[in-house]
Amino acid sequence: MTHLRKGSFIRKAKDISISGALALALLSSGMMVPGCSPKQDDEADYSYEETTYSKGIRSHIKEVKPGEFKITDEESVDADKSVAIVTYLDGHTDSLSTTAAKALIDEEIKNNESRVGHHSGLSTMLLYGGMGYMLGRNMNNGYMNNYRQQGGATAGGVYASQGAFAKSQGAVQDVNASRSTRVVNTRPSGGRSGFFGRSSGGSGG
Repeated sequence: MTHLRKGSFIRKAKDISISGALALALLSSGMMVPGCSPKQDDEADYSYEETTYSKGIRSHIKEVKPGEFKITDEESVDADKSVAIVTYLDGHTDSLSTTAAKALIDEEIKNNESRVGHHSGLSTMLLYGGMGYMLGRNMNNGYMNNYRQQGGATAGGVYASQGAFAKSQGAVQDVNASRSTRVVNTRPSGGRSGFFGRSSGGSGG
């Protein structure tokens, strides 16, 4: 039969009492011990919805007077073929990608904010036409929609004719119909150094 020394028994009982009291305090306060967070809550904290479009818009813009432009045609195309084709008075053309179009719009907002939408320059055609619509769908470019709402795209505004405006609305409908949404699950970088030891990496739903 093993005999315990009195001092050893008291220390063990004391340790057990402290541990029990600590556990009781944690449970009563609602605190969670690291590693005990429900998996579903852990997943939800790093999930978000991603919206994509398989269709984009090709915009045809023409210079009608020096420094003045009009949108003559817009059509739906595959998203990766979105472009603004600009024809100048001297006959040469430029093809502006969504990135180039965004740069011109941002420059206009930065340097001539009070004149945004109040002239017929190329940046106005890009912002209020199909290209601006496409850019404004991006969450990071939401600020463009504030300007678009103030101006509005009409036949007498940025479009060369009522027919061009009507066709543009059809192209926009095609783009909206190609919309799809998926849930994306992500992980914070840095491995287990994050809250509750979440693992690093990412996955798509």
